[in-house]
Amino acid sequence: MPGTASPLDELLARSHRLGAEKRITNYAGGNTSAKLTIADAVTRAPTRVLAVKGSGGDLGTLTAAGLALLDLGRVLALEAVHARGTHEDELVALYDACRFGSGGAVPSIDTPLHAFVDLDHVDHLHPDAVIAFATATEGDRLVRECYGDAVGWIPWRRPGFELGLQLRDFRRAHPDSRGAVLGGHGLICWGATSDACEATSLELIEAAERFLAARGSAEPFGSRVRGVEPLDTGIRRREAARLAPVVRGLGSTDRPMVAHFTDAPVVLEFLEREHAPRLVALGTSCPDHFLRTKVRPLLFDLLPTVPFAKRVERLRALHAEYRADYADYYARHAGPSSPPMRGCDPAIVLVPGVGMWSFGLDAIEAKVTGEFYVNAINVMRDAESVSTYSPIPEDEKFRIEYWDLEERKLRLKPSPPPLAGRVALVTGAASGIGRAIAERLADEGASVVIADLDGDAAEKVASGLGPERALAVTTDVTSEADVEAAFAAAALRFGGVDLVVNNAGFARSAALVDTTVDDWDRLHAVLARGAFLVSRAAARAMQASAMAGDIVYIVSKNAVVAGPSNIAYAAAKADQAHQVRLLAAELGPHGIRVNGVNPDGVVEGSGIFTSEWREERAAAYGIPPNELGTYYAGRTLLGKEVLPTHVADAVVALTAGGLSRTTGLLVPVDGGVATAFLR
Repeated sequence: MPGTASPLDELLARSHRLGAEKRITNYAGGNTSAKLTIADAVTRAPTRVLAVKGSGGDLGTLTAAGLALLDLGRVLALEAVHARGTHEDELVALYDACRFGSGGAVPSIDTPLHAFVDLDHVDHLHPDAVIAFATATEGDRLVRECYGDAVGWIPWRRPGFELGLQLRDFRRAHPDSRGAVLGGHGLICWGATSDACEATSLELIEAAERFLAARGSAEPFGSRVRGVEPLDTGIRRREAARLAPVVRGLGSTDRPMVAHFTDAPVVLEFLEREHAPRLVALGTSCPDHFLRTKVRPLLFDLLPTVPFAKRVERLRALHAEYRADYADYYARHAGPSSPPMRGCDPAIVLVPGVGMWSFGLDAIEAKVTGEFYVNAINVMRDAESVSTYSPIPEDEKFRIEYWDLEERKLRLKPSPPPLAGRVALVTGAASGIGRAIAERLADEGASVVIADLDGDAAEKVASGLGPERALAVTTDVTSEADVEAAFAAAALRFGGVDLVVNNAGFARSAALVDTTVDDWDRLHAVLARGAFLVSRAAARAMQASAMAGDIVYIVSKNAVVAGPSNIAYAAAKADQAHQVRLLAAELGPHGIRVNGVNPDGVVEGSGIFTSEWREERAAAYGIPPNELGTYYAGRTLLGKEVLPTHVADAVVALTAGGLSRTTGLLVPVDGGVATAFLR
């Protein structure tokens, strides 16, 4: 990408500072720009270039590749094209023809807002305090009282070329202005230098915050409502864990979603106030807000004291009403050229006394969606404190939500990975086969719970996958309490579980006469009882969510083949194999598929084979321990060694959709062992 480093570095640094605070702008919201002079790569002629954050980028993490570089003269020349009758939406396709050089990000629909401002540096941000002015009934008055003549008021207009022209005209009429509040939208300001522009942005935001603090009423959301006050923390979290699978299941009616839960004070305080139902029904206003949170959230309306079964019944009824209302909203406003409806599920579910759930295709998206609604709560509070919250009309919200330009942005996004929206819990996931499975499921888009007896090792694996994608839980699968706690933790973090891998285990090898009762009991406790406890908890969670799901057992070739000195381990594995068949028959009507994998000879990278099991099995076959992997590979039909990643491949094959009509199957991953053929 051509260009002088210094001005671009200044722009990126400014963007990072502004994007670091959610009170200034939300994730992937707002944009910054700089106009600079760069020599054309071919003619060497100096060219005025607009460098502006590209479509879909995030200010806080913006890189040079995330900037769109455009020939400013060509962008300004589009005014003549518009004057000849080309609709502003059609002009967006011509932004590519205005690019300067090669590479760079896709120009955003906000590009004209930056291009037509006559100063070199422009910030367009979504600060909560300023959006409060933008969404207040008397927003223009509030702007005048807060800023005087330094900042203008521009009534609501969709982002795009015509808004850019309106800003140009405003600047011509008010050359001393420092910025403008865009009705229903946010703040835009400018400066001759990057530092001056940033200083203006911060000063205007802080002035709005001081104004609201001085003028705002003490209780803008009204008085507290008895019965919906926040539950005590411990009770609230337990209630959230019980409700989470139900809530996530409802939010996943159209497609699997991850749920993010928060019981932050700002959410709980809003939900216990008398004006909350009115404000929730009005929905959010700033385009970035409602594009993430949908036109409005789903608000639960029963007290926490109502029996749990009744609350679940009411929640399901409210969800059905929400879906019908959303379909009606689409039908009211859709035209012949509108994109198809994208789904009727809510993006936000609010439960007074408990908290808020938000949804996304992964845990990060789910969390960000919730952050946007927290921004909206802040905006509603501040707007109500000095005026009346008045978002843009519903038909305008629809025009943004189903804008063809937004649809194009969605089409440009890469297809989600096959396990996007899924939540997996893998036992014994801190090492060996379990770790390989957890890492592969995460690579395929799943959020993953790393359950292991070794909590420190589980934390290391989860940290390697990323704190937003993985959760570590210390779990002894033989403990009913530990297993229930693991599923409760998964429910609080991701909304529940719909993919479970029973992998936890260990091995002992001894002849029958040398097998101790303790070895027998311990192996059956971990392999048979542990798998039973985990599968029972999984079935309960999946049935509560009504999402269906997968349970996969990592069994063994030893469940099928009789081998020497292996009575306790092989018998426990045979128990697991029959659990697969029994549970497939029982859980099929609930849409829960139960399958298993029969590995063999997984020596390298295996947690089991780092223990005395390697020496014991080598002794049983009369070979040195360091030759065990070669020995296992040599007795297979394919003559190849089996690694933990091969077992992980089988788990993905069973759960990623390619075998959606398969249940009760035990898949051999053993390199081909004829005596282990199922018959």
